[in-house]
Amino acid sequence: MSRSTLAVLLGAAFTLGAAAPAAQAIEQPRFRVEQVLVADSIEVRRYEPYIVAEVVVPGPAEQAGNQGFSFLGGYIFGRNKGDRKIAMTAPVTQSAQPVKIEMTAPVTQNAVAGGKGGFAVQFMMPSSFTMETLPEPLDPRVTLKPVAEQRVVAITYSGTWTQSNYEEHLQKLRDTAQRQGLQVDGEPVYARYNGPWVPWFMRKNEIWLPIR
Repeated sequence: MSRSTLAVLLGAAFTLGAAAPAAQAIEQPRFRVEQVLVADSIEVRRYEPYIVAEVVVPGPAEQAGNQGFSFLGGYIFGRNKGDRKIAMTAPVTQSAQPVKIEMTAPVTQNAVAGGKGGFAVQFMMPSSFTMETLPEPLDPRVTLKPVAEQRVVAITYSGTWTQSNYEEHLQKLRDTAQRQGLQVDGEPVYARYNGPWVPWFMRKNEIWLPIR
C-alpha cells in the first residue's frame, strides 16, 4: 500500500473526535459506568459484547496503530468479498501480543515484556453486523473475532502518543485500581479516538485494564 493511500485511510479513520458533535455521531462500543473513581478521568465500566476486525503487527508500540490500520482500513473501505464498505467506528485499540508457542492453548491478548509477540490492533465492527453477515476479509492477516462482555477500569487523558505519556497514565491507572481493591485480570489496551492533525490538548486517549 502506498504512503498516499495509507494517508487517505488514516485521515478517514481519525476524523473521529476532530469536533465533539462529529465524534458523537460515530458508533463506539456500548458500556455503562459502574463507578467513577476520579472525576473526568478514571472509571469502572462494563462493556457489552462486540465484534472486531483484528491484525497483529510487529510494532514498535508507537507505530502499531498506523501499521495495523493500513490493513484494517483496507478491509473496511472495501477490500473484502463483495467489495462492501463498512462504517467508521471509534476507537482504534491496540494491545501487546504474546510470543506464539507451538502446541499450547489458543493465543490470547496477554502481553509479554516489550510486546515481543507483536501488537493486536482492533477496529470495532458496527453493531448492525454479526459474525455471519460481515464480509470475509481478502487479506488473510485480517481476522474477525467476537469480544465478550468485559469489565474494565479505564483512564482518559489527552496528548500525543509517547511511551512516557502512556506509561505515566498506565501507572496512575494501576495505582488507582490497587487502592480501590480491584483485581486486574488481563493486559492493558490502548485506545485512540482522534486523527494526527487534532491539537494535542484536544486528543482523547484511553487505557483499559480488564478487571474481575
